[in-house]
Amino acid sequence: MQRRMLLKTAAAAGLLGPAGTLAAANTAGRMAESADDLPPLVGDLTVYLGRGEGGLYDDIVDAIRKRNPELNLEIRRAPSAALANTLIAEAGAGVTRADLFWSIDASSLGAVTGEGLGVPVPESVRRQVKPEFRYPEWAAISGRLRTVPYNPTRVSADDIPDDIMAFADSDYRIAWAPAYGAFQSFVTAMRLLEGEQRTREWLLGVKKNATSYAGELGVAVAVARGEADLGFANHYYTLRLKQGQPDADVKLALTNNDAGCLVNSSGVVLLRHNELATNFLRYLLSREVQSYLAREAYEIPMASDVSVPEGLPADIHPPELDLTQIGDLQPTLALLRETRVL
Repeated sequence: MQRRMLLKTAAAAGLLGPAGTLAAANTAGRMAESADDLPPLVGDLTVYLGRGEGGLYDDIVDAIRKRNPELNLEIRRAPSAALANTLIAEAGAGVTRADLFWSIDASSLGAVTGEGLGVPVPESVRRQVKPEFRYPEWAAISGRLRTVPYNPTRVSADDIPDDIMAFADSDYRIAWAPAYGAFQSFVTAMRLLEGEQRTREWLLGVKKNATSYAGELGVAVAVARGEADLGFANHYYTLRLKQGQPDADVKLALTNNDAGCLVNSSGVVLLRHNELATNFLRYLLSREVQSYLAREAYEIPMASDVSVPEGLPADIHPPELDLTQIGDLQPTLALLRETRVL
């Protein structure tokens, strides 16, 4: 029997190449399922999809559609925070339009589940995920590590603090993106770990030497150009920049056991007891999709036995923080406005 493929044109789409060359970050748990072994998706399914990752998530959606011609898939796209607010408002009006919510950020997932929306993730699916990212109310799909991109022509790696709080007292020219959702989740983690007053002092201290950019790719580019000595950004922006520009003057540094090396996660909330929605989630955790996210998006796969992206720092010590705790962004936004960072 001819081997079925996630996409008939998979080679061109880039979804069925080999996994990354580095070892998997965690091999505990079940082996990732192959898309070949998943049941066909048949029927109507509505997905609320938070925007992000430059169309790579749309490639995954297109691949699933082509693999499953009897799936009538409706996608509603908007920023993750906006979709979370929409879901909460719809629930308040007694309406459930979406079968699942796929968000690029755990804070939006937490906002939805914090309102009592969603149904438990089946245990058989939870076992597909790395143990430290298993949550009963949502399924982690891919991870993103907070990092300090720096310009090695301007800064010595040995001089960069491994304590995120130390940057408030430094003289470095810093690039950051305070309006960006990933940054706001990072500040929320800092607020939970360090307290509101220390976070306020950090924001005011960094602000003195910081330049704001619209997004964190802009942060990585600014550092590479020497517009800043270093910055704060998710890891994959630097890795993607280096993929296109191998000689770019930017490298990654990590802090240690604090919000500066938080591993945040994209993920899915199932909004109905719906076998079709659960099986769609299984596709997102399949070996093919997880390998694609690592290879093309440089995200950290959440399937237990899929290799991490090439170029990811090996020695990572994130803080112990339940990602479900970062769902409430309102105190963070209030703090960013109070300090006039926003």
